[in-house]
Amino acid sequence: MKNLVILISGRGSNMEAIVRACAHEAWPAKIAAVIANRPDAAGLAFAASRGIATAVVDHRQFPDRAAFDAALAQTIDGYQPDLVILAGFMRVLTEGFVDHYSGRMLNIHPSLLPSFPGLKTHQQALDAGCRVHGATVHFVTSKLDHGPIVAQAAVPVRASDDAAALAARVLGTEHVIYPRAVRWFVEERLALDGGNVTLTPPEPQWLFLDHTDNDTSANAQTAGEGA
Repeated sequence: MKNLVILISGRGSNMEAIVRACAHEAWPAKIAAVIANRPDAAGLAFAASRGIATAVVDHRQFPDRAAFDAALAQTIDGYQPDLVILAGFMRVLTEGFVDHYSGRMLNIHPSLLPSFPGLKTHQQALDAGCRVHGATVHFVTSKLDHGPIVAQAAVPVRASDDAAALAARVLGTEHVIYPRAVRWFVEERLALDGGNVTLTPPEPQWLFLDHTDNDTSANAQTAGEGA
């Protein structure tokens, strides 16, 4: 049984997707805690409603990033995590913190990394004239929005898209690939080989969604499945 700790800063919609998938698919795992860096993070109420322990480590109460990260790590470690999951956790983490959870911390970023790290990724994709855009689940390293890639999902960029419309479609794909990647970790199917991730037994680690709404079940194509 794996202990999972999820970090959020706001609504935590990816956290919700992971919690639901864990229960529905009966993973050999427990969501040990949901921790926020903001006391008003809406996702805390969802977690509490599911009987999940919650905690707040308010970054505004600490003099610097290192002090906050030390307190956050102490709180996380109280739940003995096998995996730490960043689900919309809007803090840049120190190298020491990242090293402490090396190989056992995942993040999801709203772009097809290594393209467009950082913020405003959807507008960056539009400004660059991209024809596809998407999201990436990766192991966290000390380099921001980099690290070995576990899974990616892509959607077409439409001529009518603005950043908000594109963001909504990408978010739908995040809710598919992030629970899938976490389940692979829980099932001990992921191995790090330098900068690459090996999935055993292999299955598609990418998803292409060409849909007309936010229903991520529509017209999904993955490698080996109609692609």
